[in-house]
Amino acid sequence: MKRLILLICVLLSILKINAQQFSISDSAIVSLITCSPGEEIYSKFGHTAIRVRDVKNGLDVVFNYGIFSFETENFYYKFIKGETDYQLGVYETNYFLPEYAARNSMVWEQILNLTPSEKKNLVNLLMENYQPENRVYRYNFVFDNCATRPRDKIFEALHGYVKFQNTSDPKTFRQWIGVYVGTDTWLKFGIDLVFGLDADRVATLNESMFLPEVLMNEFQNGQIGTPNGQFRKLITKEKTILVNKKPETEITTPWIFKPMGFSQILLIIGILLTIWDNYRKRIYKPFDTALLVLTGLGGIIVSYLMLISIHPLVKFNLNILWLNPLNIFVAIILWIKPLRLPLFFYQIFNMLLLIGALFAFALSSQVFNDACFPLIVLLIIRTTSWFAITKRRLFRHRDIK
Repeated sequence: MKRLILLICVLLSILKINAQQFSISDSAIVSLITCSPGEEIYSKFGHTAIRVRDVKNGLDVVFNYGIFSFETENFYYKFIKGETDYQLGVYETNYFLPEYAARNSMVWEQILNLTPSEKKNLVNLLMENYQPENRVYRYNFVFDNCATRPRDKIFEALHGYVKFQNTSDPKTFRQWIGVYVGTDTWLKFGIDLVFGLDADRVATLNESMFLPEVLMNEFQNGQIGTPNGQFRKLITKEKTILVNKKPETEITTPWIFKPMGFSQILLIIGILLTIWDNYRKRIYKPFDTALLVLTGLGGIIVSYLMLISIHPLVKFNLNILWLNPLNIFVAIILWIKPLRLPLFFYQIFNMLLLIGALFAFALSSQVFNDACFPLIVLLIIRTTSWFAITKRRLFRHRDIK
């Protein structure tokens, strides 16, 4: 109910701002707003906005490029495909801050050292972008998001350029994202599965600013270079305008429920079943069926993202070597006796793919999630066992039970 009331207030605020003539005086203050990460997946990386305060004209508003709606038709399908549309929203600051207070985020403000002309340039650019025909944009998690848009508008408004000190250690896109989603977490595991080779490229300084806190840190030490060769600080003052009041409680997840623990337990179960299978000369199909279904579904998702999605960083994904989409069909064929011979030759092909995945993991051709290693080994063990038992039945006894 509180969120609904907040949303209604925001909408009323937007209508109010639309109805008035938007102009600023020379004394207006323009600042970059940075919000710390929240608990929800969409808020894990923080947020950026631009604040404009003008006491003379009675203005205190926020330009927010992070407006989206889960109610959008086919939202999740569009999100997976990379066709999510965000839009620029403009509303009063006192409606912006409560949302971040509710999710226990810190909010910092950095006052931009802009000339009166640059301030007006920036506001004009933002208001032009806020026109109904311009406010919606195709969101791109890395290259065009709620942090890169404000940055680019600020750059465009300057009578010069920004020189950064490059205070951040170089990281790949995968490493930057890992800073915010943890290491042995299911979110990191899922991200590592769908990210491909491009995610292991070291991000340039400009590219790393897709993360709001990186953008904030670089702005703090940035300088504006003017055409006459002089420099001035990009930020004149920084302050905290919202402090998280509730202490952060760290939830400890048992080892067995983390990706690495879960995959290691699965490997141990697979090894024990393989020993049992070889003792009784018969394959335990339910376990292999579940394994094939899971890896097959994973392979379908990876294949879809590689071939159809326009998301960045998901192309050329070597996880496809062990997340084979054909496994979803093999899970069915496994139970059909007349198809055991073609299945036998398929398993030879699949074994080659799994060995390729193991080599790619070992050679770091692409950074795999650590929890993938036990799963790849498990697949190799089960495939080898299936191959050995089936070979004896097919080519020696010809009596497949």
